[in-house]
Amino acid sequence: MATRYLGALGADVLRLDPPHRPELPAQAYDSLLGKRSAVLDVGTADGNGTLHALLDDADVLVHGYRPHALDRFGLSPAALADRHPGLVTVSLSAWGTAGPWGGRRGFDSIVQAASGIAMVESADGEVPGAMPCQLLDHGTGYLCAAAALCALARQAAAGGTQFRELALARTADWLLGQPRNGAPHPAAAAGPVAGPWFTTVGSADGPATAVLPPGQLDGRGFSWPGALSRYGGDQPAWAPW
Repeated sequence: MATRYLGALGADVLRLDPPHRPELPAQAYDSLLGKRSAVLDVGTADGNGTLHALLDDADVLVHGYRPHALDRFGLSPAALADRHPGLVTVSLSAWGTAGPWGGRRGFDSIVQAASGIAMVESADGEVPGAMPCQLLDHGTGYLCAAAALCALARQAAAGGTQFRELALARTADWLLGQPRNGAPHPAAAAGPVAGPWFTTVGSADGPATAVLPPGQLDGRGFSWPGALSRYGGDQPAWAPW
């Protein structure tokens, strides 16, 4: 969510994934909007060298791995500041870096359950429920994009290597603190997918329907740049423009 929105804002976004963990096709359509996709084994000397060569020319690094999971690849905050001074790093995890759960893995639905959101969304107060979307992913993704933009502004004004940390659990805590009216969620509308918030983007498999990125700049709405990349179909290199 974070990097595809940065892509809608005009960034050249390159998503890197390990070659032995392929993406599900349906998820790839959603998560690759606004970005290019390449596979890279950073556990090898050549792959790690390519990664750091990319970071030499990067403005922002965004990752969603648990704390310290990438340290062995030279991607700890201290190592990044030493090797790539001036880089903005945005790190997203499930539980944050502090506390007894700081080293645990997690994702949206697990955090909804652990934080109490699942019981808030329960229809009868006994069987856990769920929000109608992965709101922690979506909400924290936009917060990550905002954190990247704020850090870039800070870096331009004051210099330094900027590092920002966000957590799904912190977003859950913030949401639980918001007022609620107790009204049930409206039922999803039936019928064809259409409306002013949808657009059609090209892909290797034909036209694909996607939700437009939210927001406006100078009164103009955003759109997704270019066609959808095929998962792993691009080179691990920055665009030539």
